[in-house]
Amino acid sequence: MDRQTDTAFFGQPRGLSTLFFTVMWERFSYYGMRAILLFYMYYAVTKGGLGINQTTAASIMSIYGSLVYISTIVGGWLADRVWGTRRTVFLGGFSIMLGHICLSLPFGVSALYGSIIFIVIGSGLLNPSASSMVGDLYAENDRRRDAGFSMFVFGINLGAVVAPWAVPWAAGGFGLHLFGSEQNFHAGFALAAIGMFFGLLQYIWDGKKYLPEGSLTPDDPLTEAEKKTVIKWAAVIVIALVAVLGLMAVFHSFNVNGVINLITVIAIAMPIVYFVMMLHSKKVTKLERKRVVAYIPLFIAAAIFWGIEESGSVVLALFAEQRTVLHIGGWHFAAANFQTLNPLFIMLLTPVFVLLWDYWKKQPTSPGKFAWALVFSGLSYVWMAIPGMLFGTAGRVSPLWLVGSWFLVEIGEMLNSPIGLSVTTKLAPKAFKSQMMSLWYMADSVGQAVNAQIVKYYSSATEVPYFIAVGVVSIAFGIILMFFVKRIHNLMGGVD
Repeated sequence: MDRQTDTAFFGQPRGLSTLFFTVMWERFSYYGMRAILLFYMYYAVTKGGLGINQTTAASIMSIYGSLVYISTIVGGWLADRVWGTRRTVFLGGFSIMLGHICLSLPFGVSALYGSIIFIVIGSGLLNPSASSMVGDLYAENDRRRDAGFSMFVFGINLGAVVAPWAVPWAAGGFGLHLFGSEQNFHAGFALAAIGMFFGLLQYIWDGKKYLPEGSLTPDDPLTEAEKKTVIKWAAVIVIALVAVLGLMAVFHSFNVNGVINLITVIAIAMPIVYFVMMLHSKKVTKLERKRVVAYIPLFIAAAIFWGIEESGSVVLALFAEQRTVLHIGGWHFAAANFQTLNPLFIMLLTPVFVLLWDYWKKQPTSPGKFAWALVFSGLSYVWMAIPGMLFGTAGRVSPLWLVGSWFLVEIGEMLNSPIGLSVTTKLAPKAFKSQMMSLWYMADSVGQAVNAQIVKYYSSATEVPYFIAVGVVSIAFGIILMFFVKRIHNLMGGVD
């Protein structure tokens, strides 16, 4: 069937249904796992957990998120140059399923680290390739493209909204008190694995019939000469990594915290290398170089924003479990259920902001929107300091404090995420379009890598100064950015 006449899925190509449900199940499995993973790590063994120190567990959660975004760079490259998008998505989904299976088995810390490796690799393979295939469903001039991507994103958020209820429900005994007062986290992780299995099943079944044949082959396959170069550089990287780990062992720092510190350094160094490479490249014109310079403060702003936004599964999860009243009247819920607020507010706020940008004639420029995103994300943290100041940090407070915090930070996301994706494509030098999009994902990686270091200072006792310090830094940077909006906008060279 011609792409233009294929309207089998609510007016969209039938292949969109395949990708919609694939990412829906992938997000279900990932966000379901993420909703309970922190608690699984630091709960005592007698409560079904691993008994890892809470501070270390929080750092692992943050660096885990950082690695997921770093891996998308490699995954996108493998799809473009080696496997093609369709095979890459399948391999990614299969790896993710293996990661959840690892967690569903009672093999302790070794299974945890194995699962992290599988899920990081799988997420890096699946997510950029699935998004790329959505674009391949449409002809270049097909006006349905934007609506198709909107439906695709809805599928992502649908899986993410349901998962923080379904997976903790399984871990708690399906409401039947099967495990007494303990949590059976393995049952929750098993449900996440089953979710990814269903996603793969329908992907294989539908993909053969409805996904483009071109997705089976790479768009820019490696030549024989390039393969030799890639093998050489891969060997150099592996040898360098082994050497670094060996030095860490010699100096007695080859442990969990040492590895977290190493990944933090790598995550921060990678975008610096990219910026230096682009600014010194002969392929970049004078105008493009100015635009790259304009992008640097926006990148820093995005990293600060994502550091706060992504803390929902770490700092706010700890607050939910330790400091929040987990019932409203007779309705009781789990701390993990709060993870549903992120995707829920995205779904509710997206149409509001689409209308706002359509009808607001004198709206802020892109740098101005980034500045306000930082202000809102900072306010979401300052807001979380208020209950501690009013009532102390020893007892429990209303769950509405967390609801308010997520609402504020998601307003910030509406000002950062879609705007950032758009401005990244517009400011990208012609010779570095893909790399520039990788840079955008690196901002999230940097934010979470820094988070892995600063979450070490969070506890119920330090929550007020922690929330105020991080929140004020975000607000202050947002205000400083406002003073440079005009200068940054001028450097953007006509891009708005």
